[in-house]
Amino acid sequence: MRETLVLNASFEPLSAVSLRRAVVLVLQNKAVIEHAHPGMRVRAADVDLPVPLVIRLCRYVRVPFRRRAPWSRRGVLVRDRHRCAYCGRRATTVDHVVPRSHGGGDTWLNTVASCAEDNHRKADRTPEQAGMRLLSTPFEPTPSDALLLALGAAERDGLPEWLALPA
Repeated sequence: MRETLVLNASFEPLSAVSLRRAVVLVLQNKAVIEHAHPGMRVRAADVDLPVPLVIRLCRYVRVPFRRRAPWSRRGVLVRDRHRCAYCGRRATTVDHVVPRSHGGGDTWLNTVASCAEDNHRKADRTPEQAGMRLLSTPFEPTPSDALLLALGAAERDGLPEWLALPA
């Protein structure tokens, strides 16, 4: 199902919602369409509007300050674009750079996406001990970046230039 990015009235990314929820927010005049999918429309008896990719709330919503994006396995895979940090192939698992048995934790800076083969080959060792090299350094995304990364690739490609993530 298509995801729609919701921006606060201040253009700050808030969340991603289903197409259905986005259309309801627009029809209730709680949001306006900032960016629409070219050539696609939602039509009903009394409704004809473009399919929204990005909507902006009409009123500012106060959000508790989020210092950090919450860590998750899915978040690590999305951050690394489902590419193995050791060989560059498709990643299906998450690997701890410093294994949990050696004191490494579930953090953004200690986990990378990995293919099952490299994860098994590295086993309970650090990359240096296993003779493996990381192709990219793990980083901690901001909450806004994590939200934009969580959007599907098709939705991310359709975002306006002023909102898209740097490559």
